[in-house]
Amino acid sequence: MAKKVMALIKLQVVAGKANPSPPIGPALGQHGVNIMDFCKAFNSRTAQDEGMIIPVVITVYQDRSFTFFTKTPPAAVLLKKAAKIAKGAGDPK
Repeated sequence: MAKKVMALIKLQVVAGKANPSPPIGPALGQHGVNIMDFCKAFNSRTAQDEGMIIPVVITVYQDRSFTFFTKTPPAAVLLKKAAKIAKGAGDPK
């Protein structure tokens, strides 16, 4: 029998640097998920992309277990990395 899905959580997290502070802690904590288990799994899976912002979709099941999958980084992040700039224009004229 399939597990019953309790929630879908969408976050953008810096690869390899997930920790229990906001936004991860409150988002997972309200559903009873073990936050440190998620942080360890996410950090190990995204270690090769260290520093990139990675969108992640977390599926929380009724028994408080979870699965997650990562998506590709947003286009703006990839463009800034390719152009080797820290942030976008401060005065867009």
